[in-house]
Amino acid sequence: MHSFGYRLNALLTFSVTILALMCAMASFSDNLNTPSPSAEIQIVNINWFQKQPRGNDEVSLTMNISADLQSLFTWNTKQVFVFVAAEYDTPKNSLNQVSLWDAIIPAKEHAKFWIHTSNKYRFVDQGNNLRGKEFNLTLHWHVMPKTGKMFADKIVMSGYQLPEEYR
Repeated sequence: MHSFGYRLNALLTFSVTILALMCAMASFSDNLNTPSPSAEIQIVNINWFQKQPRGNDEVSLTMNISADLQSLFTWNTKQVFVFVAAEYDTPKNSLNQVSLWDAIIPAKEHAKFWIHTSNKYRFVDQGNNLRGKEFNLTLHWHVMPKTGKMFADKIVMSGYQLPEEYR
């Protein structure tokens, strides 16, 4: 009849096929989830707003960040990478994005948070374009699944403005 090697090959092929089918179904089931995250960012203080020796503007902000990202988590979510970016336009570039803060959320239990923080990364503009500039703070997130494709989205919060004068 059939040799042991042939039977083992058939069993392994069948097992891998079933595993691939289960991964595809898991990935598809994530498309049925409709997340509804919410976030709010409040600028508590502008710690300093100065011109660097090379002529670039630099800003340090203190922010209150509150977010509820629990709806992003499903049984297939490994972790969520979240970051806050300042977005503004200048005559040279139509969109400038500066990352101010980031975090990795490993579990649903940690996905509802409130944090009082200064910007983790420097808010520097290449030039002196920030005086009196209106900008948006955007909360971006990337959902990293155990299997399947990554999903990314954002919440844009507008209505922020920097002072006219350096401090």
